[in-house]
This record gives sequence, C-alpha cells and structure tokens, in this order.
Amino acid sequence: MPTTTPKAPKNKTLAAWLAFIGGQLGVHRLYLFGLGDVWAWLHPIVAALGWWGVERVRLYGQDDHLAWVLIPLLGFTLAGTALTAIYYGLMPAEKWNALHNAGTPATQAGNTNWLTIGAVVFALLFGTISLMSSIVFSFQRYFEYQVEEAKKISQ
Repeated sequence: MPTTTPKAPKNKTLAAWLAFIGGQLGVHRLYLFGLGDVWAWLHPIVAALGWWGVERVRLYGQDDHLAWVLIPLLGFTLAGTALTAIYYGLMPAEKWNALHNAGTPATQAGNTNWLTIGAVVFALLFGTISLMSSIVFSFQRYFEYQVEEAKKISQ
C-alpha cells in the first residue's frame, strides 16, 4: 500500500511576508504551489527586465526609450507582489485553509496575527510608493518627449 506524506500546512503570515520581500523572485508562489508553477518562474524574468531598464537609465540617461518601457515593468511587478501580500494577509482563515490547506486537519496556519498585519502595512506602504513612482516616471517621460517633439516640429 503506497503511503503519501501529508503536505505541510501553508502559513498565511509566511506567504504574505514572502510575497512582500521576495515577490520579485516569485518566492511566495514557489512556497504555495511548488517548483512546477509557471507564474513563479515568470516573476524574476519581468523583474530582471525592469532592473535592466534602471541600469539603462544609469548608463544612457533618461532619454533611453527602451528604459521608458522597462522601468514601469519593475514598478508594476513590485506593486503587484505587494498587492498579493495584502491579499494573502487579509484573506479570512477559512478561505485560506480551503485554498492552501485543503485535506489537512484544521490548523492555525490561516489565522491572522500581528506579524500578518505588519506584512500588510509594509506591503501597502511599499506597493503604493512603487506604483506611484512608476506612473509618475512614465507620464513624466511621455510628456517631456511630447514637448521635445513639438519643439522640433515648430522649428
């Protein structure tokens, strides 16, 4: 008779902190869904493209058009993983256990505690900063480019 080892219960607080701290690398998805999760492997690729955009601005200046596209990828990735941390942290224990601890005895893994709330607060703060920074950078570069092009046309 084959014996299967029971899955360890997935802790909501740990998942929220992993999404907040290691979200760019997809660590939270690897924790929850394992190494076979495709989305977990896409997180570092998108984040690396964003960091490449930051490096291009450092090397070539703010007039690099490719960086205008790449930097918002980083900001939206950071904001998205912060939003994921908030979602995990605020999920009711019953729903958490139904989604991630199904088939295991009732555990405390889905309960919310002060560490969970801390992850939510920091994710809200950091996610808002990264999202707004990405939007501001994108709009600023777009409007500056429009002004430069209008000056070229008017000459």
